[in-house]
Amino acid sequence: MAKVNMRILHRYLGFFLAGIMAMYALSGIVMIYRNTDFLKQEQLVERTLKPNASYEELGKALRIRDFKPTKTESDIVYFENGTYNSKTGQASFTTKELPFVLNKMTQIHKATTKSPLYFLNIFFGVSLFFFVISSFWMFRPQTKVFKYGLYYTIGGIILTLIMLFV
Repeated sequence: MAKVNMRILHRYLGFFLAGIMAMYALSGIVMIYRNTDFLKQEQLVERTLKPNASYEELGKALRIRDFKPTKTESDIVYFENGTYNSKTGQASFTTKELPFVLNKMTQIHKATTKSPLYFLNIFFGVSLFFFVISSFWMFRPQTKVFKYGLYYTIGGIILTLIMLFV
């Protein structure tokens, strides 16, 4: 059986994970703008809820954080981007969503243990950590390239610390 070389493992795992690394990079960039309307498309949502729901129940049922009605006229409750008929239970509002593929990508990026494929995110995170460690086996420690690589590593660690504490 051939000896497994760290460089070979690093190379082929990198090729294997190229697609998912690109997906995480793109979704990470998109998520920076999640509190804006960047790339989002407006969608009309209509739901039938229970009649005479309280404002708290209404906010939970519609999944609207910090739900606040703007005004009430007769049986119609007005809120940002929509209305609710307290007599019939009919709610109509607009939301802004990312296009389907970008939305799926950001959902994968934000996965929790309740997500069905969360273990793939763990595998990906462990693989990225492997890349960090295995990169130090790419060149012999006596070479100039390795020594310069350590300077870049120190620079990257300093940048990371600045980002964490600023």
